[in-house]
Formats: sequence, C-alpha cells, structure tokens
Amino acid sequence: MEAADWFGCDVREAPAATDEQLLAVHPAAYLDFLRRLSERGGGAIDADTFAMAATWDAALRSAGGAVALVDALLGGEGHAGVSALRPPGHHAEAARAMGFCFLANAAIAARHAQAAHGVERVLILDWDVHHGNGTEAIFREDPSVLFCSIHESPLYPGTGPASEAGAGAGEGYTVNLPVPGGSGDTVWRSLAEHVACALIGAWRPELVIVSAGFDAHVRDPLASCTVTEDGFAGMAASVRRAADGVGAPTAIVLEGGYDLEAIAGSMTALMPVLVATARPDADVVDVPRHPLADSALERLARWWPNLAGYSGATRWT
Repeated sequence: MEAADWFGCDVREAPAATDEQLLAVHPAAYLDFLRRLSERGGGAIDADTFAMAATWDAALRSAGGAVALVDALLGGEGHAGVSALRPPGHHAEAARAMGFCFLANAAIAARHAQAAHGVERVLILDWDVHHGNGTEAIFREDPSVLFCSIHESPLYPGTGPASEAGAGAGEGYTVNLPVPGGSGDTVWRSLAEHVACALIGAWRPELVIVSAGFDAHVRDPLASCTVTEDGFAGMAASVRRAADGVGAPTAIVLEGGYDLEAIAGSMTALMPVLVATARPDADVVDVPRHPLADSALERLARWWPNLAGYSGATRWT
C-alpha cells in the first residue's frame, strides 16, 4: 500500500484501546490475565495461541486502531477505511483467547460505535476463511449487531453451522454461510452480493464492519478455498456499493491470512474500489446467484421474508 501512496488515504498510527472501550466486551479479570501474562514474558494459552512480551501492547493497538477507524468514519472524515493491524480478533471470546486472537477488535469497535456515537445498528461481515466464533458469541443474543460469516466448513474452530441463527432477542441476527473446501470467487462473491449485501439493504445498518481475513486465498496454507485477488476486490465492491446505498460507512478490519504475498495482493486489489470517490457502478456488476446463496435466502426467510428482493446488483442503482 505504501508503494501505491496509500491509495490517497490518510495514514495514522493506531492508539491503544482504553479500559473503557475494552470493558464493553471483555471482563476485567480476563484483561488483567492477558496483561500480566505479557509482563511475565508471555506463554502458551492453548495449542495455537501464544503470548509474548509485546503481545499486550500489540493487541491494545490492534483494538485501538479499529476503534479509531470507527471514530474517523462516524465523525465524517470518510466513507471507508482500513485498520491493517495484527493480532487479529474474531476468534477471541469475551473471556478466552484462541486462534491467534486476544482481543475482539471488530466487536470492540462495534460497541464503541454504539456507546460513543449512538449507532443503533451495526452489521459485521466476516469473510475470513475461519468462522468468527468469538464475534458470534459476543453478539449471539443482541439484535443491535447483525453478524454474518462466510467461512470454509469443516475447518477450525469447528463452529458456524448454517443452522445457528442466534438466541433470544438476537435470533435471526446471526447468519452463517459455510462453504465447502475448494470454493472460489464464484461462491464467495455470490454469498457476499446476494446474502450479505441483501441484509445490508434490508436492515439498513448505520455502520458496516468487515472482518477481512485473506486466508480464503488460493495461496493460503491453512485452508483449501481458492479465492483470488479479484474475488476479494469484488466482495469489497459489493459491500461498498450496498453500504453506500444505505448511507453507512465501511470499516475494514484485518483478520487472518498466512501468505504475505496473498495478503498484500488482495489488500491492494480491493483498496481502489473501497476508497474510490464514486461507489462501484452497479450496472457493470453481474454476480450470478449460486445455489448456496439460494439455499441461504430460503433458510433466512423465517426472519427476513423479503430478503431475496434486495439481492442483485440492480438493487443498488
């Protein structure tokens, strides 16, 4: 992105998240555990997740960057932006680190949008190849945050079946869109365009946060999907168009991705459509509706009876 002069974006150093911002999602005892573990030099939390001396500061800035991005967007400084920071966050539950994640960055940003800016409806689209179990668990009973996840299944962490729809007042506000291994641009773009973007059109969120993992890329070593740079750019164009259509800013928050070339190529491919002055032209977008999108729309009709009417690029003209 630096080689492309940051695509015209203002580049800022991420602040550390504050205690108030973190406590909106994570209990104090859990935060104290992470801080003390880093102060001791780190250690294993589970078989995949290890802290080191610098982890606490890095996690604070990763969460703080997502919050600062939301502040900038909701403060009228732009229509879209990116928090390109690690460690990722979507596997972190309220009181549990896992899957390389320590703090639930996207969830913290969503809660901050509600507390500091009075936002009533936040939609989180998670297109990381692994299911965002932490984000889902945090908002499972909350109808003010709609969580939609496209992910490979079966795959770590083994959660995210299509049948999971939330609970209590939040029933219908968890939307899982599992795809089989080997799925590529056609499947992922169809689910983004015809399901996730249809939800944006139907629910009209005031903020859209994308948990943008790039591990569905064909080069990534930890999964078997085959999405390309063009596929990620196409999903970003769909989201940007849909969010613009309801007047919501779009915040991209980096999640997973374990091939540096794939991450770099994918991010630089999606940036032009994300930050362009004009939203992507709906007339030139033709994303066929895949059978997985059809089945998802049929499944979701229980809570979203008119959702199919919002599908397709022509809805955003």
